Amino acid sequence: MGEFLTLDDVEVAGKTVLVRVDINSPLDPRTGRILSDARIREHLATLRDLRDAKVAILAHQGRPGKDDCVPLESHAERMASLLGRPVRYVDSLIGRTAQDAIGALKEGEVIVLENTRFYAEEEAYADKPVEKMAKSHIVHRLAPLAQYFVLDAFAAGHRAQPTIVGFCEAIPTVAGRVVQREVEMLDRALRAEERPTMAILGGIKADDSLAVAQHLLEHGTVDSVLTTGGVALLFLHAGGVSLGEPTLAVLRKEIEEYDANLAAAKALVGKYGRRIEVPGDVALNVDGKRVEVPVRELPADHPIADIGLETIAHYGTEVAKARTIIMNGPAGVFELEPFAVGTRELFTAVAEASAFTVIGGGHTVAVAEALGIERKFGHVSTGGGALLNYLAGRPLPLLDALRRSKAKFGAHP
Repeated sequence: MGEFLTLDDVEVAGKTVLVRVDINSPLDPRTGRILSDARIREHLATLRDLRDAKVAILAHQGRPGKDDCVPLESHAERMASLLGRPVRYVDSLIGRTAQDAIGALKEGEVIVLENTRFYAEEEAYADKPVEKMAKSHIVHRLAPLAQYFVLDAFAAGHRAQPTIVGFCEAIPTVAGRVVQREVEMLDRALRAEERPTMAILGGIKADDSLAVAQHLLEHGTVDSVLTTGGVALLFLHAGGVSLGEPTLAVLRKEIEEYDANLAAAKALVGKYGRRIEVPGDVALNVDGKRVEVPVRELPADHPIADIGLETIAHYGTEVAKARTIIMNGPAGVFELEPFAVGTRELFTAVAEASAFTVIGGGHTVAVAEALGIERKFGHVSTGGGALLNYLAGRPLPLLDALRRSKAKFGAHP
């Protein structure tokens, strides 16, 4: 990869390897059953390339205090089933039980350690200097037991925590296959030579999308930005459109520091004009029914819940012309069938486009999976926040850790 090392640069056979993955999965709130093993599947390539190593896996599930912050026993079982060989769960992360289990590993064996978020250090050391994280108990107790640390948790790459960045100071740290593929595919989209290039930005959390739009337009990475969902509504408001109180109330609730983001959107519109496309018509939610109205007829006494049919057709035409497309976020309230039209049609158009396509983000991937078209995209990113940060040109602690490790331990550790 140049900037950092991958599994291709080290010999892991017979070595003890700690592997940080992101298998944080949606769980059934009643039974605790894993509802989707997509993230576990993503890491199988890395684990198969470590088949001759002694592997101890570190991972998290849920957030402290939330119902989905549970032990990783079922994750280990699912991983074993998918991998086709035993994967043993160890109900300890840094205690004697965990240390003994790591020390007893034989070549080809895999264990999953306890949920890293059961340990206060993971949060307490967050965003502290890397040198300080390297002195945490997690790193101090586990690093001496291994020869390599494989960092493969791209989806958690925007978080600076001991199990993400702390090991890079202690032992040689290399990228796993998920991280390697993410960087390769995202860079392919960001450095695309085939034009036109396009970003389609939607969803209700518009602040990150603003940063992405600004970075991609400023650096000439994309020729145009098509806006949908809450992002489109913010840009419509920034362009002087009165949306109506029901819609504005939703935006102010969902978008933090709304006035500041509105000002940022106005600045982008002023600078890039028609390169940022907004809907010409929208669909209102009138007592659960879809009612189409042109933007010029706003404000409305009912909330806007989707882009309109004319906009869907126009965006579809633009998508068909593109040769590189980056998409994040649904076009409307896709959970309600009358307002899923924009999302469904736009996702299908992108999936069928003659372009290199990248999609990512939790809701985005969920829509693609629900439509059964996830395999039609060039790259489906595992990242949400990490993806948006990368697209916005912000530094990712995970990648910084990999670079630091190469600088410290050399090209052939």
